[in-house]
Amino acid sequence: MSLALIVLLPFIGALFPALMIRAGRSACATTAFVFPLLALVLLLAQAPAVFRGEVLVAGWDWVPALGLQASFFLDGLGMFFAGLILGIGLLVIVYARFYLAKNDPMGVFYSYLLLFQGAMVGVVLSDNILLLLVFWELTSLSSFLLIGYWKHLPEGRQGARMALTVTGAGGLAMIAGMLILGDIAGSWNLTDILRNKEAIQASPLYVPALVLILAGCFTKSAQFPFHFWLPHAMAAPTPVSAY
Repeated sequence: MSLALIVLLPFIGALFPALMIRAGRSACATTAFVFPLLALVLLLAQAPAVFRGEVLVAGWDWVPALGLQASFFLDGLGMFFAGLILGIGLLVIVYARFYLAKNDPMGVFYSYLLLFQGAMVGVVLSDNILLLLVFWELTSLSSFLLIGYWKHLPEGRQGARMALTVTGAGGLAMIAGMLILGDIAGSWNLTDILRNKEAIQASPLYVPALVLILAGCFTKSAQFPFHFWLPHAMAAPTPVSAY
């Protein structure tokens, strides 16, 4: 349950900043800060077990009729990336408090930022690859909202549309690749897929699945030849670009 809570806390936190802005900018920023901080503390509480080499797993039935579980797992790599996402996210929240102008809707900004943060944590901790894809597409949606945050800037709106189009198309490719991968492995859980490496590599569908998944990764991370959307995304507020 603690792994799911680490993922859920930023999403829960995203509900409050837009309401707390009425209490003042500092109260809004503090509210946005508290939930990722709690998630980071909860993550660090799992560190001793991870450092001992344990892989922590948690899950529950998602779509029982299809045998699907909403499952999460935490190993050393997941600990590293989740720590980066939450730790740097806290710094960005503080930075944004003093960066945004008084007429910028700060509460909306923090809600978008925490939505993006929760989606990223979900990506790195998901065990079920279908759940991972849900979080993957949430990162595209939330980055679209963040890049286009300054709606009065034409370049911001253009950058947001371009980012969503490119990363969304890549996401569709990744969905196809993940579905093929899960079908080859006979499981939707990433831990099971990793244990069936030899069988997956022996499949004639391995290369198509690999190409489709790489297409999703390349578009999301703005690698050549999909790098052109990233400069346009810099129209976002600086804290977004920093994150």
